[in-house]
Amino acid sequence: MKSLHPALYFTLILLGGCLPVREVVRSVPAPQPLTSNAAPLLKPGDLNYVAQVVQRVGPAVVRIDSSRSVRQSRWQFPHQPESNSRSNRRVQRGMGSGFIISSDGQVLTNAHVIADADRVTVILKDGRRLRGEVIGVDKVTDVAVVKVQATGLPTVRLGNSDQLLPGQWAIAIGNPLGLNNTVTQGIISATGRSSADVGAPTERVDFIQTDAAINPGNSGGPLLNAAGEVIGMNSAIIQGAQGLGFAIPINTAKRIAAALVTQGRVEHPYIGVTMGELNAEVQETINHSDLGFRLDRDRGVVILKVAPNSPADRAGLQSGDIIESINGRAIATAQQVQQQVEATGLENALQLKINRSGQPRQVSLKPAPLPP
Repeated sequence: MKSLHPALYFTLILLGGCLPVREVVRSVPAPQPLTSNAAPLLKPGDLNYVAQVVQRVGPAVVRIDSSRSVRQSRWQFPHQPESNSRSNRRVQRGMGSGFIISSDGQVLTNAHVIADADRVTVILKDGRRLRGEVIGVDKVTDVAVVKVQATGLPTVRLGNSDQLLPGQWAIAIGNPLGLNNTVTQGIISATGRSSADVGAPTERVDFIQTDAAINPGNSGGPLLNAAGEVIGMNSAIIQGAQGLGFAIPINTAKRIAAALVTQGRVEHPYIGVTMGELNAEVQETINHSDLGFRLDRDRGVVILKVAPNSPADRAGLQSGDIIESINGRAIATAQQVQQQVEATGLENALQLKINRSGQPRQVSLKPAPLPP
């Protein structure tokens, strides 16, 4: 399922992954024993709340280095025989962040940080470098789980992202631009930002917006509340903007991670429609297009395209149908359609009330797993 935003187009930067990075050589201190309940270096009364959060959570935030070998063809003139062409391989290196969610070495990060990586290295704050095994990747929500072979590791505490309010404090910890263990502070600027709002490729996430400074390399790192609980996973910024960072809600990341650990994959419900949100301008554009239908209203969610042999196609939905309600809930945005599909899952049927050329209709369909 896809939704189209008719007015806003952004260049979104995912904050990590296999991109060339400058190699920096630093001396690493000898590893010291580290536990999640280690005594702070200073008394709590000597620290402000941000420093207290950082001292408690910082040891569980990691840097993730990834590399992959890619084939690079050399220049070949058109007249040269193909047998004379040569190719070599080069290594792409990337860097991101992550946080430890279990003392036996489960690490949460973004899928794009480790996408197609041949090698993953997890670097702890105390300098230890551990080989990472990718347990699972879900590119639909941009969540991944990495496992390292270790015990007694420090861990983060997960909060509840469903209870966030704009204006609450937010703290980001990560490794932007290779600057390890960087801390920034801001607020929750907004919640429930859809992929259409943000221009993100991850269609199944309602993002947290924050003005805590995040940059390339922060991807996969935690966004924390004032109590030091992880409320989100920092994931993206909008190019050229300031104070516009976006994080995956931790409740979403936690749900996806649990499925990756237990099943190795995530099955997302899918009905197979491309949607648009109507306004006067979109209505006029559609009515002067060759889409094959005309609209008599400028509000609501219209189906622009139905994928062949999809659940929507088999149920008889058509381009030009306007979705008025799902399971008895009124629909005003494409985001609400996606939320209803996700909430229904793969076991139950959706009951849709649609309007087709001015005539109300009832349609029942059962979501299917999202195709690869």
